[in-house]
Amino acid sequence: QVQLVESGGGLVRPGDSLTLSCSVSGSIFDSYTMAWFRQPPGKEREFVALIPWGGGVAAHADSVKGRFTISRDTAKNTVSLQMNGLKPEDTAVYYCAVDQVYSPRYYSDPNEYPYWGQGTQVTVSS
Repeated sequence: QVQLVESGGGLVRPGDSLTLSCSVSGSIFDSYTMAWFRQPPGKEREFVALIPWGGGVAAHADSVKGRFTISRDTAKNTVSLQMNGLKPEDTAVYYCAVDQVYSPRYYSDPNEYPYWGQGTQVTVSS
């Protein structure tokens, strides 16, 4: 079993930066994929970024590429999402998720991930 707890959300202005953190507990293996998703108001959950727990190349959605950066710290058992240049359209509940494998075809599908945190709200507004 894997437990995930997100933190770091809040209300910020356009252009601001924010760092989300996901505390990971339970059995985690190098083959696991760690990801961030978000769900804007009234919309479906969407992929934001992923990184292999064992290290390797991270991937980011086109909508956040160049602004957001995912990272993981295996010593602290955390996965972070550094968000720069925030826009109103980044407003959403952000979720940390874990898959036990990496699926090249389905990595952006929320249904692929069996473990989820409770989410943290990020609101970008002037």
